[in-house]
Amino acid sequence: MQSLKELYKVGRGPSSSHTMGPERAAKLMRSRYPAADRFEVTLYGSLASTGKGHGTDEVLKKTFSPLPCNVVFDYRTPVPVHPNTLDISAFREGEVLARTRFYSVGGGTIKIEGEPDANTGIDNAVYPLSTFDEISAHCRSRNMRLWQYVAECEGDGIFAYLHAIWEQMKAAVHDGLTTSGVLPGCLGTQRRAQYLYNQRHIDESAQTRENRLVCSYAFAVSEQNASGGIIVTAPTCGSCGVVPSVLNYMQTERGFTDEQVVKALATGGLIGNIIKTNASISGAECGCQAEIGSACSMAAAALGELFGMGMGQIEYAAEVAMEHHLGLTCDPIAGLVQIPCIERNAVAAMRAINALSLANFLSDSRKISFDLIVKTMYNTGRDLLNSYRETSSGGLAKYYPVDKLHFE
Repeated sequence: MQSLKELYKVGRGPSSSHTMGPERAAKLMRSRYPAADRFEVTLYGSLASTGKGHGTDEVLKKTFSPLPCNVVFDYRTPVPVHPNTLDISAFREGEVLARTRFYSVGGGTIKIEGEPDANTGIDNAVYPLSTFDEISAHCRSRNMRLWQYVAECEGDGIFAYLHAIWEQMKAAVHDGLTTSGVLPGCLGTQRRAQYLYNQRHIDESAQTRENRLVCSYAFAVSEQNASGGIIVTAPTCGSCGVVPSVLNYMQTERGFTDEQVVKALATGGLIGNIIKTNASISGAECGCQAEIGSACSMAAAALGELFGMGMGQIEYAAEVAMEHHLGLTCDPIAGLVQIPCIERNAVAAMRAINALSLANFLSDSRKISFDLIVKTMYNTGRDLLNSYRETSSGGLAKYYPVDKLHFE
């Protein structure tokens, strides 16, 4: 498995697959062909279907600027390898220097057709084990916690990186809570994080307050993402609000230290890595279950570490969190990462806390392993109709009267 640096990335929203991945591919082409005087990019599959709403064409043009870049949306050509496929051609005085096919596989990670991953600068040899069963057996045999396995594989230097990741997560929460107004795009979506944070319920119980605050943090980060702000993929841009919201709440309300939170991030990141390696974190490939479901599993596992739970309890929390997102479709209205994406982050954050509570009591009676639920999620996602895998052609995206709206 890859380093957690490939899972937790700092970047601009709104989409890791549709903006961060293509941006990374464009930078790689520019570095490989410095003599080029113009570029052309063809987007296929989900990149074509929702590229306008996600701003894919704009980020490509900005990345290649000041050189001209023509972006073509190909809605018809099949993409059998991955739905997030793009071709980039480099030209010099009208002649083609090279044409390279990229796959944006989720979380800002790219793969190049016909080339080993080493050519993208990704180290694939960080973690020798890739399933929860293998990792948990290794940890039990050495009386280790999951975050200690991360340290064993990556070295203690990974924790300085995770500290920086945590600082950026907190910054995204703060920025989202202190910003009001309308999000960009044709929907006219109002920012609501600030309202949720400030408006105390008339008869607010402790549970209601927890829900309100956790949701406000999730909305804050997700709205920053939707506006093109700087966030952390956890594991993607579209699901970036789940992990920071629950950890920010626990630190603020329960007093957990940054060091404790960073260990929790390592544990949650390991769960995300297992999903990314054995299934998918791409909404275009497996629906929103691969993004929000994965984020919920990561958050639940992170909370398990934060509260000092045992290996079986952490596994159960992560498994429950994913199991009850199975079949969740990816149907963003107008291709924007706003509706239903922002609310889903808040709901998943609350569900992660619920999964933690269940794990506290019921882990000894569990029947489903985490590895089994990861396999199930992947095959469920591949069985989803294409219209429910980030093409904005099914579900809410189909029935919302978007034809009456106009992009700004």
